[in-house]
Amino acid sequence: MNGTFDILIIGAGAVGCAVARELARYQLSIAVAEKEWDVAAGTSGRNSAVVHAGFNNRPGSLMAKFCVEGNQGFEAACRELDVPYRKTGKLLTAFDQEDLATLRRLKEQGERNGCKGLRLLDQAELHDRLPQVGGIGAMLSPETAVFDPFLYTVALAENALANGVTFFLGHPVTAIQPTPQGFSVTAGGKAFLARRVINCAGLFSDQVAALAGVEGYRIYPCRGEYFILDQTDPPLLPLPVYPAPKAGAGGLGVHLTPTIHGNLLIGPSAEYIDSPEDTASTRPVMDELLRQAQQLLPGLSPGKIIGAFCGVRPKQAPPGEGGFRDFVIREEESCPGLINLVGIESPGLTSSLPIARRVVEIVGQGMDLVPRADFQPERRGIPRFREKSPEEQAALIAQDPEYGDVVCRCRTITRAELRRAVENPLGVKTLAGIKYRAWATTGRCNGGYCLPKLAQMLVEDYGLDPTQVTYRGPGSPLFTGRVKP
Repeated sequence: MNGTFDILIIGAGAVGCAVARELARYQLSIAVAEKEWDVAAGTSGRNSAVVHAGFNNRPGSLMAKFCVEGNQGFEAACRELDVPYRKTGKLLTAFDQEDLATLRRLKEQGERNGCKGLRLLDQAELHDRLPQVGGIGAMLSPETAVFDPFLYTVALAENALANGVTFFLGHPVTAIQPTPQGFSVTAGGKAFLARRVINCAGLFSDQVAALAGVEGYRIYPCRGEYFILDQTDPPLLPLPVYPAPKAGAGGLGVHLTPTIHGNLLIGPSAEYIDSPEDTASTRPVMDELLRQAQQLLPGLSPGKIIGAFCGVRPKQAPPGEGGFRDFVIREEESCPGLINLVGIESPGLTSSLPIARRVVEIVGQGMDLVPRADFQPERRGIPRFREKSPEEQAALIAQDPEYGDVVCRCRTITRAELRRAVENPLGVKTLAGIKYRAWATTGRCNGGYCLPKLAQMLVEDYGLDPTQVTYRGPGSPLFTGRVKP
């Protein structure tokens, strides 16, 4: 037996890590099992990075309740966890009378949900605010924000770890057997005992539920493709711009989103696919992304594109139905002690902490939850050299000379930041893990300059053999052998 815990959480996306952090407030032994070699390796790390306001969701639904609650507490959570966050607002644009009717409906729906400050703009107001944007009218959502979803998930995990949660990365769950005391779980070839199991497996939540004998759930993976545009000064857009959503669509439509790091995202598409791990970019979809983006922003040049990526939504609504079904968050009557979270798609990131608090309520119905007097809610991240004043930069270099060695020139990222990324509390030493913690390799050269230096650092300073340098862990090597003896 490799571990006995009060709680075993399956899945280390934003919701799983938020659940771990919220439960760490109590005197419990908690573990998280994740099949990938880092947190946020699935949907949580591949999305539009938007804190939604809550007007898109059906009144009375968990999606609406938790999105509005999450939005209103998100800035404080990011401040506590030292995560980049910026309240930008958002515009939904209309191109015909049907779209204008949709915006009026969304404004009314948002107000019923508790959204603040929603306002309709006519064409003159829209063009006065953003003359570069097309459309005949818009709705302004002032409470929408942008943030870094990967760092948010990392921060939740690091804070949970600091408060006693144990993480088992690279441990796919292959068996769940109910026992008189709770559950016997096999993960990564190891056996665990837990009084409660919380299924936060996202795209694989239906499969995890079935392992425990709970049938009837079905996740339909829906792929969203994105373009990444280079930074510009001034930015192409100061806030996200969305089209008015169309009925039955699997997402919110192709939109333009400035990121917290200064890029602009185009996307996502919405295409049902067979495999939850199919994150391929496809030429026909990408061509359509650009066409729709140029409708929103007529002056957009494809020459600004520096990259692409894909995310996959864990939808409960099948092809043909489209739209959104509500979150499932419940303890299963047929399997007491198993708490299933199924269909946690957008706005799941925005809703992550309210969802976690709901899970704590469910856990508390069957277990005594004794608060910990020593819970530490704050977490500090890596100081960002490029964001500091010249005086602050000089002080950092005086404290650590490696802050004076810029390794990633596109993003002005120093060796000191990269070293802190490598030495992260979760012990992740993949290139993707370093990338998302320090943001190296994300500039216009896509790592052409700094990636070899990162690999060299892992080999020379941290003792990895070149064949052990991977992008995401086993199965993604950068080098397969030597060309010189």
